[in-house]
Amino acid sequence: MNEYDFPWDHVQSLLATLEHGSLMAAARASGISQPTLSRHIAELESRWKTVLFERTGRGLTPTAHALRLADTARSMAEQAAQLGRLATGAERVLQGRVRVSASQTVAYVLLPPMLAQLRTLYPEIEIELVVSNAVVNLLRREADIALRMVRPQQSNLIAKKIADIPIHACAHPRYLQQRGTPQTIADVIAHDLITGDALDEVSPALSAQGFAIDQLRYGLRSDDIQAQWQAVRAGMGLGFASEFLLNTDPEVQIVLPELALPKLPIWLTVHQELNSSARIRAVYDFLAQQVPIELQRGKH
Repeated sequence: MNEYDFPWDHVQSLLATLEHGSLMAAARASGISQPTLSRHIAELESRWKTVLFERTGRGLTPTAHALRLADTARSMAEQAAQLGRLATGAERVLQGRVRVSASQTVAYVLLPPMLAQLRTLYPEIEIELVVSNAVVNLLRREADIALRMVRPQQSNLIAKKIADIPIHACAHPRYLQQRGTPQTIADVIAHDLITGDALDEVSPALSAQGFAIDQLRYGLRSDDIQAQWQAVRAGMGLGFASEFLLNTDPEVQIVLPELALPKLPIWLTVHQELNSSARIRAVYDFLAQQVPIELQRGKH
């Protein structure tokens, strides 16, 4: 046997020790004896000609090389579990839990009517909604499916762009009554803008159209889209919102429709087990079809 041919149970022992921090804790969690765990790790180190753990008086400390192997080992564990589910037929039934991750705005505004429809179609599928503006790691099983505004870079994820959402300049009538309605793009510099902070895509777009950044005035900067939207509704300034968000408050008016702003992409992302899990496939196909329909329904 060479370094590329190794027993799977040795990798399970490596994972247990990495995740629990010591042989004693790993033995309790896995049901594998401490001597067996120690022997498996020693055999992997010998086979791979590398040190996986530093032995100290306080126990085992994983080396940088062991930590680099961790993601691949976890992926192998998931694939092994998936093989077992396929062998028993567990994944052919449209029932069970599917974790869907989405940003706050998508989760609060866009998804609820679709998830209600999904429950009607597949009453045995339980949706766990992970609401986060951070990009979750599908490879670490933080979610099964993600609706993202950026395309993932990992090659072993399946990503499909299902929509481009137009962004519009907008304001509440209270603000427009106080400050006037901008008639031309040049009028932007006379208004208080509500934009992102670290995630500001509007200011670069305005800069590309000839505005100097130091000419722009800001009434509020926040990377929380809901905070921006509520500030627009409160009459704080000129904001920038997606069509589906504008549809939630008909009082907020679109201004300067000729202002060119970047569209917001929506990527539907899923682990490669899409093709082997019937319930994940059902939810994925449903969202791929219904998200564009829901966006068109709220189109201005």
